[in-house]
Amino acid sequence: MVGVSGKRSKEDEKYLQAIMDSNAQSHKIFIFDARPSVNAVANKLILAGALRIADRVESGKTSVVVHCSDGWDRTAQLTSLAMLMLDGYYRTIRGFEVLVEKEWLSFGHRFQLRLGHGDKNHADAERSPVFLQFIDCVWQMTRQFPTAFEFNEYFLITILDHLYSCLFGTFLCNSEQQRGKENLPKRTVSLWSYINSQLEDFTNPLYGSYSNHVLYPVASMRHLELWVGYYVRWNPRMKPQEPIHNRYKELLAKRAELQKKVEELQREISNRSTSSSERASSPAQCVTPVQTVV
Repeated sequence: MVGVSGKRSKEDEKYLQAIMDSNAQSHKIFIFDARPSVNAVANKLILAGALRIADRVESGKTSVVVHCSDGWDRTAQLTSLAMLMLDGYYRTIRGFEVLVEKEWLSFGHRFQLRLGHGDKNHADAERSPVFLQFIDCVWQMTRQFPTAFEFNEYFLITILDHLYSCLFGTFLCNSEQQRGKENLPKRTVSLWSYINSQLEDFTNPLYGSYSNHVLYPVASMRHLELWVGYYVRWNPRMKPQEPIHNRYKELLAKRAELQKKVEELQREISNRSTSSSERASSPAQCVTPVQTVV
């Protein structure tokens, strides 16, 4: 393996060998290079790249390394989406929060640099909607698998709104080290605290159990949609007559009501079954006729 300049690194080679040795079934290691020149040719859709990674990992026969120039932009996009496809836990509300904390915040995505928080230079070439692009891909997956995610569209929109609002300390600064240095955990409130305090607003009423299923979204342009609910939501013609999360609450209440009826019916069936079993297992009583002697 060589770097951008064509030089080899013994330390990197030992690191990759250790990764391959950790998988006893693997005789090969696939390296997904997300650097700009390769990314422009091989990964025209982030989803397509993440899909290839997930497919390799799911096979169990190969190890996968995802790397980039620095590792805090395209790498985070690819690994996060691949984990969403592979592991149902990350498709829950709290699981998705863990995913963002792990792959974006702790790993060092430069939110301040990419979003321009506190910077008046709007023409700064370092600004880039990298995280927004990731959330858009997540939304595309929710459209293709509407029952596989515990969170709804309002959950994703809320995250993006507060990505720019600076009302919470979650997306401030460029690294975990900076956030600790500024003492943000004590000086600010986490966005997740706000979301977790009202989970009913962000829960998908159609959510089912897909924890053991791997998702394989279609990355073709024909299956990708414009996220009208986010990009065009301020257009009066596109705005719904009532907030969508209110509709979610109604559906959740209806779902809870139906679930309660199902549980009542199950208990009734169980009680009838128990009663029938008891009658069948009880011994028959013998009646001896009484003879009358005249």
